[in-house]
Amino acid sequence: MEAAAERGTVVTACVTGAGGFLASWLVKLLLSTGRYAVRGTVRDLGDGKNAHLMTLEDAGERLQLVKADMLDYGSVASAVAGCEGVFHVASPVPSGQLSNPEADVIAPAVTGTLNVLKACHEAKVKRVVVVSSVAAVFNNPNWPKGEAFTEDSWSDAEYCRKNEEWYFLSKTLAEHEAFAYAAKTGLDIVTICPSLVIGPLLQPTVNASVKIFLGYIKGDQETVNNGSMNLVDVRDVADALLLAYENPQASGRYLCCSPAIRVSDIVNTLKTSYPTHTYPQKFVEVEGSNTYITEKLRKLGWTSRPMEETLRDSVDCYRALGILN
Repeated sequence: MEAAAERGTVVTACVTGAGGFLASWLVKLLLSTGRYAVRGTVRDLGDGKNAHLMTLEDAGERLQLVKADMLDYGSVASAVAGCEGVFHVASPVPSGQLSNPEADVIAPAVTGTLNVLKACHEAKVKRVVVVSSVAAVFNNPNWPKGEAFTEDSWSDAEYCRKNEEWYFLSKTLAEHEAFAYAAKTGLDIVTICPSLVIGPLLQPTVNASVKIFLGYIKGDQETVNNGSMNLVDVRDVADALLLAYENPQASGRYLCCSPAIRVSDIVNTLKTSYPTHTYPQKFVEVEGSNTYITEKLRKLGWTSRPMEETLRDSVDCYRALGILN
């Protein structure tokens, strides 16, 4: 990994779900280093929602988009063949009620991950970095109440299933399967568990995590709970993924989260720079928010930018795209 970069050779890396929010920023980062040729998987090569990828700097020379369905092993194997590194970012994020959660969320996450890992093992990929989530960490009724979460905490799968928290369950099962596969085959797998990812958009559509954030700055609610939010900048998550791939010492899972920020502080920060927007008027104080220890990731050299910068960059982007007036 690092040796290839030192030799000055270009490493071919695959990014699954390349047109998504986080994956787009990862593709941009990989291209910007000059060290990588990127093979990005998309569901439909003709879909206009992926057009932004080919406008990235150096995309014409070092980005190849290929069609792949994570549930179709043959297409996954074809995408991964010849790659030294793989970043598995693609995963379903449900919205609203699900008629068939096993088919809509669980199978795509778990089977899709296993298909990617099997293809990587057969292709002799040097390292796979899998995007998990704090959803696979915090839903743990046995974790000491009030204690900050570390990489040692896992969401309880049966607890998730009982409460019909399908996204939490999908991320938990997929990450467990990833490490079980690593133990069985020796495949080098590292996982990154980000909190709620926000930030500027490269893609033309608003994704699920940004929609949650937008709810606080579009005046959707006059009264909101003033708890702490665990946010992280999408660009910082992309940095974490690259660090996890390039650092030979990286292993296991890593929590990826900026310092918690209260909703009222988010609103007050934005009010200062953007006073004309409609903001929540009343805050209901709530306690019991999660906190995460990110020391393990920071030991790899990871840093998170100030949340004020993320907030301003995000709003500037959303205004430019017409998402915010």
